[in-house]
Amino acid sequence: MSAVVLASEVRDGVRHVSLNRPEKRNALNRELITALSEQLRQAADDDATRVVLIRGEGKDFCAGADLEEMTATADAGSAASLENAMTLGNLFIQMRSQQQPIIAAVHGRALAGGCGLATACDMVLASDDAMFGYPEVNLGFVPAMVMAMLRRKVHESVAFELITTGESISAARAQEIGLVNRVYRTGDFLGATTRMVRELADKPASALKLSKALLYELDGAGFTEAIERGANVNAGARETKAYRDGVRDFLDRSKD
Repeated sequence: MSAVVLASEVRDGVRHVSLNRPEKRNALNRELITALSEQLRQAADDDATRVVLIRGEGKDFCAGADLEEMTATADAGSAASLENAMTLGNLFIQMRSQQQPIIAAVHGRALAGGCGLATACDMVLASDDAMFGYPEVNLGFVPAMVMAMLRRKVHESVAFELITTGESISAARAQEIGLVNRVYRTGDFLGATTRMVRELADKPASALKLSKALLYELDGAGFTEAIERGANVNAGARETKAYRDGVRDFLDRSKD
């Protein structure tokens, strides 16, 4: 396994994945992105993994893309730059199509591509000292691929403000605009995030997978199409063991 990603054993249905370049503030280079992608592939093939949790080692979640690597590819020409950009872009696509929910646990700074990585997750849990932002504009750059997720999570005018001012915002503000789901006190962050993802992992795996898949499949669908897709998933869910067991248990308890 790559030294830049540590994956603990899967515990209670949760695969814990840590970005492990603390000396570089967990900057995203090709090696780290490839290792993350491999962890997701392993999770997809592992019935014991019901939720994936991504953390960052050291003081920060992730400071963004590795600028030294980006500069090197830029010097190599446009084809090399496009290939390098799509390495991260393909990870974002993989995360959205991943069956299991992917949760980001953000402490410290999540900036630029690091904020993009958090935004690409299905849910973001943040320490109250966390900071989020897209400062690329200050370097004459653009948070380009991130916009595919950002404009789906926050209001268009808010997205515009974030990407054009380059300002960092607090965890509280990030939650207010819809970029973050929950904020926990720094002292309780580890315990709170662990409890949250375990509770999620305790849900029926088939229901989690069907819910995530349908939610994203409805992106851009018309009303009638969305209803029809929902009906198909509804019917399919009734055939799962989780549904049959869950309903039977509920009905048995209601008789008491």
